[in-house]
Amino acid sequence: MSGKHHNEAFVALVDASRARVEELTVQEVIAMTESDEEFVFVDVREDREFAVDFCAGALHIGKGVLERDIAKHVTDLGARVVLYCGGGYRSALAAESLQRMGYMNVASMDGGIRGWRAANGPIQTSEGT
Repeated sequence: MSGKHHNEAFVALVDASRARVEELTVQEVIAMTESDEEFVFVDVREDREFAVDFCAGALHIGKGVLERDIAKHVTDLGARVVLYCGGGYRSALAAESLQRMGYMNVASMDGGIRGWRAANGPIQTSEGT
């Protein structure tokens, strides 16, 4: 995860969520993409972050609207959904929220896009590269 300093209450909240959700490593998610495993890859970062770049093949549904908009994109509560953010904090919170909504096969990618970049995972930009 990020080397950023977060306040203790936020970290405690994230740690509690992380204990209740499945976390996948960046390497596991890269392997899923390389093996053509079927899953919905969701970037929960802010619009301005997504506009810079994103993990190849990811769908953008910002954390602020995820609960409202997820059903527009994922109608099957049993579908495999992998969420990511910058480092794995927001995606853990988002994964727990989706679980509470009835989604049964949700995971958070620990390390987020920073870990993805470090592992040389494929990146896209709004220009398509």
